[in-house]
Parts: sequence; C-alpha cells; structure tokens
Amino acid sequence: MAEYREALLKQEERIHYDENCPGCKIDRLKRSNSGIPLKHLLCAFTVCLAAALPISSLFPFLYFMIRDFHIAKREEDIGFYAGFVGSAFMFGRFLTSILWGMIADRYGRKPVIMFGTLAVVIFNTLFGLSTNFWMAVSMRFLLGSLCGILGPIKAYASEICREEYQAFGMSLISTSWGLGLVIGPALGGFLAQPAEKFPKIFSKESLFGRFPYLLPCLSISVFALAVAFMSCWMPETLDVHTKNDEEHEEFSNSSDSIRHGANPKGNLQESEDTCPTSQQSLLKNWPLMSSIIVYCVFQLHDMAYAEIFPLWAVSPKKYGGLSYSSSDVGEVLAISGFGLLLFQLLFYPMFERTFGPVMVSRTGAVVTILLLSSYPFISMLSGVTLTLVINCASLLKNVLSVSITTGLFLLQNRAVTQRKRGAANGLAMSAMSLFKAVGPAGGGAVFSWAQKRQKAFFLPGDHMVFFVLNVIEVIALIMTFKPFLALPVDNSL
Repeated sequence: MAEYREALLKQEERIHYDENCPGCKIDRLKRSNSGIPLKHLLCAFTVCLAAALPISSLFPFLYFMIRDFHIAKREEDIGFYAGFVGSAFMFGRFLTSILWGMIADRYGRKPVIMFGTLAVVIFNTLFGLSTNFWMAVSMRFLLGSLCGILGPIKAYASEICREEYQAFGMSLISTSWGLGLVIGPALGGFLAQPAEKFPKIFSKESLFGRFPYLLPCLSISVFALAVAFMSCWMPETLDVHTKNDEEHEEFSNSSDSIRHGANPKGNLQESEDTCPTSQQSLLKNWPLMSSIIVYCVFQLHDMAYAEIFPLWAVSPKKYGGLSYSSSDVGEVLAISGFGLLLFQLLFYPMFERTFGPVMVSRTGAVVTILLLSSYPFISMLSGVTLTLVINCASLLKNVLSVSITTGLFLLQNRAVTQRKRGAANGLAMSAMSLFKAVGPAGGGAVFSWAQKRQKAFFLPGDHMVFFVLNVIEVIALIMTFKPFLALPVDNSL
C-alpha cells in the first residue's frame, strides 16, 4: 500500500488544479475528507424527493378525477382514460431528458436542478386546478418536459462521494426517489377531496371544494418551492476548467484504481482500458446501454404497477378490487414509505457490498414475481386480515422495486466517466420515460379490459392484470444474465 500511496501523491503533485473549477474543489474536498458528505447528500435527497413526489401523487385520486371529468361513458372505461393522464408526464420526460442531461454536462448540474424544481412548483399546481381531461393531460406533459432533475441529481450524488461511498450515495438517491413515489400517492390519497373528508375545515364553496384535487398538488408545490431556494447553496460538481483536462480526468481514473489495489504504473499508462467510454460514443458503450435497457423494462413494470395498484384497490369488490377509499390507499402507501426508508438506509448498502448490485436486482425480481402472484387472492380477504396482508405486501413490493433500481443506477454511473455522466443519465431517463409512458397507458387499458372479463375461464379479472405484470418482470429478470447484460470494468462489482 505504501507504493500505491506514493504513486498517488506523486501524481497529485503533477496535476494542476484550477481554483475556479467547482469540480476541482469537490475533488480536493473528497481527498481531504475521507468521510461521507452527509450534508451534500441530504440536499440531493431533498431535491430528488421534490422531483419524485408529483410523479405518482395523482394515482389514488385519478380514478375519481376522471369520473368527475365525465369523459368515461362507463365505469369500466375510467381506467382507460386514467392511463393517458398517467402517461403524459413520462412522455414529456422522454422527449427532453437527453437535452437536460446535455445541458447539465455543459452548464452544470445546479442550474438544471433549480429550474426543474421551479417547474414542479408551477405545473403541478396548475394540474391541481385542472377542470377537464385535456387540461390535466397538458399540465402533466409540461411538468414531465421541464423537470429534468433525476439524471443530473444521480450524477451529482455519484460525483460528490468518494468511490467507496458511491453505493451509499446512490442508495440514498434511489431511496428518495422511491419515497417520493410512495409518499406522493399517500399525500394524494389523504388530501384529495378535502371538502368531503374534512367538511368542518373545507366547505364545498371554498377553493379546495371547487378544486377537490388542488390541496395535494399545492402541498407538494410548496415543498418544491422551499427546495428550490435550498438548492441555491448546493455546490456544483462539474469540471469546467479548460487546462489540463485530460490530466485531471486521467488522475481521477488512476487514483480510483490505486485505491482498489491495482498496479499504479499500469493504470497511469492504460487509463483508456479501464475507462473505455472516455473515447467512445455512449450508444456504443454496451455496459451502459445494456444496463439502461434492463432498467427500462423494470421501470415499465414498476410504473404499470403504480398505476394499477390504486385503481385495483379503489375498484369495487365485484370487479375483484378492495373497495378502498383514496384515504385507505394513502395509508397503505405511507406505511410502505416508512419501511422503505429504513431498509434502504440500514440494509441496502450492506447487501450491495456483500452480493453486488446485479445479484440484488435478480433476487428482487424473483421475489416480486412470487409476491404479485398472490395479489388476486388478497382481494378475497377482509377486515383486519386484509389490512395486515396488503400493508405487508405493499411494503415488500416497494422495497424490492427500489433495490432493483438502485443496483441498476450503480451500473449506469460506473459505466461512464464524469464528463459523460450527465448525458448518460439523461439518455437513461429518456429511454426509461418512454417505457414509463407506456406503463400507465398499457396498465390502465389492461385493467379496464380485465374488469370486463370477470367470469373468463383463463385468468379471470385481476388474475390477468397481475399475470401481465409478472410476464414483464420475468423478461427483465432474464435480461440481467449474460450475454445480454455486460458489467462495466469495475473491481467493486
């Protein structure tokens, strides 16, 4: 180790640090401070939460919103129209995610983060004020198009941490994202239709009585506004110096390799071999592209599930649902969110270090398939038994989903150098958003179709819904094996 440290010190003496480069300042901070940058990661956690909250916050009340728009001619058709509102956000994000990633690589992570949080404030509030189907679709589309936060914040979390803490940083980001996808619907379930739930506080003639879905949207927007102000104090992590760029990047790559016990001399001479993406197009980087494709298929499943679960839970028992109210759904998702936070912070980093991100993702997929197979039978329960079982099932499902996502986040960020990390994450977000745009529309259509075949001989009603979800999960699981999935050259995998 003494030889490695000596090589590292000699190399560091040779590197020119630009005092005006925020990336250089972060590199120096990481080398002088061997601990976890908790303050910066907490900021990233909060920003990611603000971006994730509005994504699925509408699902618990979307069934009732579409009903109030009077666009569905039959009750069974509500799920069909709900799917288009759910897809609008992801379709907008599909069109712009690569652009936001390129902007983050050119002008920095921080400007994209600040703009994205302000977009949440404006368009999420306007969605809550929607008075018809097309206004709702338009506001969700604009929100997805202009909130390009997730790609840059993933790059930020990876860059702010030393390599040995990147798993923790990415776990924190995926935890925040997963919490947003759980807490958002919980807020939507609790706060929607306040004039009906809390008539002593909100009258039907009040603002929230006339716009029954504004309160949950406004609550998220107020939080996002506070986060927008907080993000002003986040440090930038992008390298913007113009001199010695190649030396700086070579040093970053070689020092990471030295810390992992590789030959220092060989790494200084062969940095392109250890980081081949530095000279290649992102589209030709198969470790990156294969992990993105697998990630997309898993996200298609998760988004379809996020659309289907509330629709299934609030639909009547005669259609195979649980006859839950939006508040009941919110309670289930709130419990899931608390359990998810504990698991990701306390257990995921340990599992990732022990088994690696790929094995964690594969195990999560297998358990998910077994779990979803039990859902149609859960609807046969009632009372306290139903409450306990559905809460445990929802908690486990969300823990598995976020664990899979975290592992694939790590693979994507380890497959590229810093200079292409924003664009790589933008590419991942764009591809994933296309799949996620299909998820709600497809999920809503399958759900609506399944409700009309309650007495079918083969997979009646909700059995068909969860069978389709499992087929997607099986495809994603198969794709995590060779020769399809290629791992980046990284000793920690």
